[in-house]
Amino acid sequence: MKILRTEQSIPMDLFLLADPSEAQILGYIHNAIVYIAKIADEIIGGYILVIIGHDRYELKNIAVNVGHQKKGVGTKLLNHMIETVKELKGESVEVGTGTFGYQLSFYQRAGFRVDRIDKDFFLLNYGEAIFEDGIQHKDMLRLLLKL
Repeated sequence: MKILRTEQSIPMDLFLLADPSEAQILGYIHNAIVYIAKIADEIIGGYILVIIGHDRYELKNIAVNVGHQKKGVGTKLLNHMIETVKELKGESVEVGTGTFGYQLSFYQRAGFRVDRIDKDFFLLNYGEAIFEDGIQHKDMLRLLLKL
């Protein structure tokens, strides 16, 4: 697997796996740093990173194609993102995620900690309700990793 920076058009179908709103993705892709993971010519995953301050970055999206999930690709992408931020002299990375679900433990295993809660984020920013395991996402946890 190779992880490469891309400045070409993003694989929207891939990133919609992690963020179901194309409008949201188009809103944060401007001036973003995008990396994709490939095996041969197949794109299997990727992430979108945004500068939010002098030494702060935000991971806006990280996604792995369904056929390659639960094989360590997401962890490799997350570790690559952390190393990329370090190379850019970043001091912290934040990410927003739901208040429950596998994504929360995924980030916590990498050392991210809860920083704050954006109440009603999913209710106010998405036209359609987002459900996971039969529970509606309403609030967003903002997690922070200090490097």
